[in-house]
Amino acid sequence: MTNADRGLIAVDKMGDRVLFLNPTTYETEVVLEGFPLRVHELLAVPETGLAYVPIFGDGIHGRNPNPGHLICIFDLHRRAHLGDIDLRPLSAPHTPKLGPDGLIYITCENSAAVAAIDRATNRVVATIGSGSTNGHRLIISPDGQRLYTENEEDATISVIDLPARKLLGKIETPRPLAGIAISADGRTLVAVDDTQPVLFLVDAEAGRVREEVVLEGVPKAAQIVRYAPDNSLIGVTSLISGTISLIDPTFHSQTAIAVGQQPMDMAFHGVDLFVACQGDGSIHIIDIPGRRHKASFKAGTGCETLAFF
Repeated sequence: MTNADRGLIAVDKMGDRVLFLNPTTYETEVVLEGFPLRVHELLAVPETGLAYVPIFGDGIHGRNPNPGHLICIFDLHRRAHLGDIDLRPLSAPHTPKLGPDGLIYITCENSAAVAAIDRATNRVVATIGSGSTNGHRLIISPDGQRLYTENEEDATISVIDLPARKLLGKIETPRPLAGIAISADGRTLVAVDDTQPVLFLVDAEAGRVREEVVLEGVPKAAQIVRYAPDNSLIGVTSLISGTISLIDPTFHSQTAIAVGQQPMDMAFHGVDLFVACQGDGSIHIIDIPGRRHKASFKAGTGCETLAFF
């Protein structure tokens, strides 16, 4: 067993639980519950043996009347809930990312802001306004100079100077957004169209959409986009269509594969891609070289995201 095969953590959003699975058999071994509504998203940092899961609130994007204000901290090796980071007065934390500076950056949707968290003290050390209605997801450029939030129904991407911690401006997109990723060279933002099965390819330097890519074999709008760790592949899930698309980084070839109900986030693991489907409590394994569905298993009520460690 390699270091990357010690365990598998999954955020069961629909069951409001955090699961630890066997990384080989995929059986659920530990179930942690008792969290406020509702666990969303995940940042796993295997190097430190910790993971972070935001408490978003009891609603959904844009309709979250009782937003959460905590980030739960987990010990990956002990499979235990260690404690929480209190973000108040910020609320509705959603997407956490680890910056090159070692800080955690997280969108706080109802506050239309990004919080910067020092992992040594588990405290908010900066708050950056995104200039949005309720920025949902974020991505950080590989060089650590820019942070981008996709602002969903605003149909904009906020551009933040990360070292200066200030909003530089916004990039307009033709239609509302649902997800965001960035290329290895930092030149291309990939934004998911929330209304049509399309990806917007955004020139990060010029600050404009340069191309629209239609998702083949995907009848309805997609949800989440993610580059493989080695940037050799792009995965795009469509919650409504029940598909995962495997796309070449040149965007010249793509394959849509049927999975379970309401696929959300994914985890690249060797030659396989694991897709969490929150609609039916299934996780699907995709054979990347073969571009085919390989297997599936049950985990929780409905997991949104997962990570190997």
